[in-house]
Amino acid sequence: MIKLMLHKVFTSLLALIVLFSTVSFTVEKHFCGDVLVDVGVFVEAEKCEMEALETLQKKNCCKDEVDVVVGQDELSMSSIDDLDLEQQQFLYAFTYSLIFGFESLPKQKVPHANYSPPLIVSDIQVLDQVFII
Repeated sequence: MIKLMLHKVFTSLLALIVLFSTVSFTVEKHFCGDVLVDVGVFVEAEKCEMEALETLQKKNCCKDEVDVVVGQDELSMSSIDDLDLEQQQFLYAFTYSLIFGFESLPKQKVPHANYSPPLIVSDIQVLDQVFII
């Protein structure tokens, strides 16, 4: 039970790691002087009121900073043709023996499956003083 639960947790975790390694996003920051005014993830950061005054006065105290986190573009996928002949033969033999190597036993009828034992009133071995040594 716990082994099955751990298996599900680890496979979900690995799937999330693959998902987040391939996602790209941008983080945009707007500074007014040395003070961080706004941060925007996936959207543009809001500008402050000083930005409108800067266009009139031609002073530059505001600055925008854009950080781009680039995800992985290609996942390495290899085909069977990339393997040499010995590795292909081993892979084929391994999968064949895994699929067809195990045969299940035929279902056997258990004659005493529905048998209920008699109620034990007293321990007969102790009463008769007969012990297996």
